[in-house]
Amino acid sequence: MKSILLSTIGSRSVFVVLLFLLISCSTLFTSTEAYDPLDPNGNITIKWDVMGWNPDGYIAIVTMYNFQQYRHIQEPGWTLGWTWAKKEVIWNMMGSQTTEQGDCSKFKAGIPHCCKKDPTVVDLLPGTPYNQQIANCCKGGILNSWAQDPSNAVSSFQISVGSAGTTNKTVKLPRNFTLRAPGPGYTCGPAKIVRPTQFITTDKRRVTQALMTWNVTCTYSQFLAQKTPTCCVSLSSFYNDTIVDCPTCTCGCQNKTQPDSCVNPDSPHLSSVVSASGKPINTPLVQCTSHMCPIRVHWHVKLNYKEYWRIKVTITNFNYRMNYSQWNLVVQHPNFDNLTQLFSFKYKSLNPYEGLNDTAMLWGVKFYNDFLSSAGSLGNVQSEILFRKDKSTFTFDKGWAFPRRIYFNGDNCVMPPPDAYPWSPNATSKLVFSLLSTVIATLASLFVLLLN
Repeated sequence: MKSILLSTIGSRSVFVVLLFLLISCSTLFTSTEAYDPLDPNGNITIKWDVMGWNPDGYIAIVTMYNFQQYRHIQEPGWTLGWTWAKKEVIWNMMGSQTTEQGDCSKFKAGIPHCCKKDPTVVDLLPGTPYNQQIANCCKGGILNSWAQDPSNAVSSFQISVGSAGTTNKTVKLPRNFTLRAPGPGYTCGPAKIVRPTQFITTDKRRVTQALMTWNVTCTYSQFLAQKTPTCCVSLSSFYNDTIVDCPTCTCGCQNKTQPDSCVNPDSPHLSSVVSASGKPINTPLVQCTSHMCPIRVHWHVKLNYKEYWRIKVTITNFNYRMNYSQWNLVVQHPNFDNLTQLFSFKYKSLNPYEGLNDTAMLWGVKFYNDFLSSAGSLGNVQSEILFRKDKSTFTFDKGWAFPRRIYFNGDNCVMPPPDAYPWSPNATSKLVFSLLSTVIATLASLFVLLLN
């Protein structure tokens, strides 16, 4: 009996360990690679179109396309950098500017806009004078995602380059492109010459084209952007009193030696503590919680009907230094192929792979709940989703009613461990019955052995 019992326990232990390692490895692979399985073709493409020649260089329109379905660039916006191949300078720019001019002392007349070997370019702010603007510029570096707002997923500026080639054969492509949005996370490949871009005139009767075009592709890695997660998921259900909170220390732990590592919401001088924190605007200043995450997404299985079931999603902001405008949520669950009704959120089905419709993108209604305020009484948004049951797959057993994966603003949120999910009463009774059957079978085997 002892060997049988040890064998049973041992096999289950090995299975649990293997399952844990598999989940850990898959999470590690997803976070470190510049590849998103839910948006396999997502990237930011930077296109340089040479539109004309100068006496010593060229004039180009640089356009940045955010082809990522749900990941956008928010305040304080993008920063683009590169290294010149020769001794190029920037004579002037429209729709953007470099952060530094560099050493232009060798120019006696007509001082260039920038003489640095490795210029850094930022977008101009809204309200820039019209004579300094071009189309799709001056948004403060904000780029919305392609699925959520394609009309604002493009940013452009014009650049006049000197001390450069004046023909297609003599122009040297810039190198070592970098994109910060606003921090690290993006890796850019080398510039590649492509077919010249074509343009249709406003009357649609003539097609012109660029003299020369090259593209740069940048991809995102959450691991490069930050070493710790930025959001987590908690779970609950009507059929179980257990509320599964985010795992402890998901995004960090409270530092008892540094009291300013988080903010107590009950502090009598909360506003003064937040304003006097001295941290950069991009550094989260979070409310003191067990998980220490800036964002928590709560999934609650609310009601069960004969042919439908209903869930409630709540997004809570614990960051006192960040408001999220144009936020979005990506949820993976097999019942999204049978979505019936969504309340107070907008919805778009994401189908990264043919024949698979289990991923949805959710975001707020404009001027209603598309703005997620900083931590406090207004720092949350919520909605309810009604699904139609598919009798061949629907069940409350084994955590099926909970999401497989959740992203907030393009970052993968940490889920609770599967064995912590709220179990349905039927599943619990089945588990008890299974364990009881195992014990009875073991005792019966022992009894037979004793009789022999």
